Amino acid sequence: MPPRDPRRQDRVAEAVREEVAAFLSHGLKDPRVTGLLTVTAVEMTRDLRHATVYVSVMGTEAEKTTAPEIQFRLDESVARAARIETLLASLHQPPATDAAPEDDRDD
Repeated sequence: MPPRDPRRQDRVAEAVREEVAAFLSHGLKDPRVTGLLTVTAVEMTRDLRHATVYVSVMGTEAEKTTAPEIQFRLDESVARAARIETLLASLHQPPATDAAPEDDRDD
């Protein structure tokens, strides 16, 4: 097994910070989120399964309460739907036959 890269956790955290910051500054279209939102840091667990994103909100107290709290959860609905589609498709296939068709002609 290759040695573990000790900087990987930091690199992933920085990449997450940059992506979240870009989304919040350009992609977020929620009028309730006001004030200046800055992503100040991201802490990753060693296994990279959990990230804590720190944000700073410049504005009034009311504007600070609109800062989003984001949680990501694995959605397996697409995999379940694909499995159901496969099962349904198999119901429509005729069963395989091993025997050759019999000849009904009279000789």
